[in-house]
Amino acid sequence: MFQYFPTNYVWSLSTMIALTHGGNIGEVDAMCAPLLEAARAGDDPGTLAFYEAWKGGGDRLIALAGIDLAKGHRLSAGEKLGRAALYYGIAERMQAHGFEQRLAMYQRSLELFEQARALARENCRRVTLPYEGKELAGLYVKAEGLGRGEEGERAPIVVVMNGLDSTKEMLQKSVMGTMFARRGLSALFIDQPGTGEALRLHGLPAVHDTEAWASKVVDWLVQHPEVDAQRIGALGVSLGGYYCPRAVAFEPRFACGAVWGANHDWRAVQRSRLKREGENPVPHYWKHVQWVFGAADMDDFLAKAEHMHLNGVLDRIRVPFLVTHGENDRQIPLKYAHETFAQLTNCPRKDLFIFDQRTGGVEHSSLDNPNNAGNQIADWLAEVLGGRTD
Repeated sequence: MFQYFPTNYVWSLSTMIALTHGGNIGEVDAMCAPLLEAARAGDDPGTLAFYEAWKGGGDRLIALAGIDLAKGHRLSAGEKLGRAALYYGIAERMQAHGFEQRLAMYQRSLELFEQARALARENCRRVTLPYEGKELAGLYVKAEGLGRGEEGERAPIVVVMNGLDSTKEMLQKSVMGTMFARRGLSALFIDQPGTGEALRLHGLPAVHDTEAWASKVVDWLVQHPEVDAQRIGALGVSLGGYYCPRAVAFEPRFACGAVWGANHDWRAVQRSRLKREGENPVPHYWKHVQWVFGAADMDDFLAKAEHMHLNGVLDRIRVPFLVTHGENDRQIPLKYAHETFAQLTNCPRKDLFIFDQRTGGVEHSSLDNPNNAGNQIADWLAEVLGGRTD
């Protein structure tokens, strides 16, 4: 992985997220260059400087978009506001829970994303569905060609599940925002409990029994006039490598499942991180996970994390399933991909893709090269769900 900050994996990871989710390398370099010295102090110190730099980059784009709009150049403005939303989102995700400006920054990033989507006329619209008296928000991307044929035409769909710290906007701006649609698959990027809007705006923490919310998502999809209810797939990214298999195991209406980074035993990963083994995804890690899981303190979080494993679960899966992992994943060890694959004992089809130096995509969820890995995953889902790969 390109490591902009040679001694700081966590800051470099955010930089790569930006570069592989619609960021501009010149803009990213301008924001990061002044941070090189601060990055040497470690993950947590200096995150305020990181925030100010990335917010500043977003502010510059907002000002330029205003000039575009004054000239009537809506497409140009939309493109700039989309990157501003991304940079604001990166700035927000790096801060500790309780950081005073965090919620306002998140809400502004949502506003910018919506403005950009509308101005750029993107194939993407915001949707909401009811959950426990509140709501889950998602981004729906329609399969290309859908709606141009016969009335009542329906398409297969992939439900994309966030990881620990990703959001629907971030993942929709990844390669997945276009790869599925081109293959005749619609996509629903969902902020499930513990992520995005569900956590920040509605106070819904993560839960280990992911079928509780995944089944509500399926309930909504089977009523959708453009969705083929018999061809609903699931894809989990990062910690979604736990959420997705668990959901498919307990929700039989999923027609298939796939993980972009296996997360077979997240409880064991927490034990390793307590020993400072492996890399963390965000600064202020232990504060972050307590917030995500609604834990009162560290002991409460570790008790909740004890449920986060897939042993004794995967034999319930009786649909095709794909396991993928980067050979050099520094956050989640490769061994967990083999454990997940081995325990899929009742799948009519199961496949294991290990991304190596030849293919690229060797890092966590292939952030070093998401294009090659993403194409392979999208092709597999298209084959299984009846999309197209030509």
